[in-house]
Amino acid sequence: MPVARAPRAWQRMLSGRRLDLLDPSPLDIEIEDIAHGLARVARWNGQTSGPNIFSVGQHSLLVDAIALHLDPKLTRQARLFVLLHDAPEYVIGDMISPFKAVIGMTYKAVEERILSAVLLRFSLEATRSPALTKLTKRADRAAAFFEATRLAGFAQAEAEQFFGRPRFLPKDLDRLLAPAPPNEIERRFLARFRTLAVE
Repeated sequence: MPVARAPRAWQRMLSGRRLDLLDPSPLDIEIEDIAHGLARVARWNGQTSGPNIFSVGQHSLLVDAIALHLDPKLTRQARLFVLLHDAPEYVIGDMISPFKAVIGMTYKAVEERILSAVLLRFSLEATRSPALTKLTKRADRAAAFFEATRLAGFAQAEAEQFFGRPRFLPKDLDRLLAPAPPNEIERRFLARFRTLAVE
């Protein structure tokens, strides 16, 4: 009788790397795979207006711009963390918050393991300071409000209830919110990463 094999728990990347979701190694993480994947994962389950999806990659660039607007003195490492805050979604996708609530902490645990490996891969602290965590969440919620009201069909009052209402408008918001083709977002994400990585 054949021995039953454990279910496959790894993803093959275009770079050739094989990322184990149960025990992700920083050595199996490449920024090109992250940029490629995030540019092709839809925010809001694809329920956004426009000819292109609004991707997690584009959302990450928006959060980066908002965080810098909130704190222009952010360090290079802090800005890299903000840019990579949703990096695990290049392999596990972007589950909407209501579904995360349904499945509980399992998703969160996998997401946290992958994020820790990503941060280690790019020489960032796996333990974030409370101040940076708070700033990233604030920028993330502001991005969600702008996306919800301008792209995802939320009324302002409804979006305020879930995300709060930002008291500011970041520079170049219209361009940052215009859904762009995946190849363009991949290029922008890589360019932003490389700018921050060499500063």
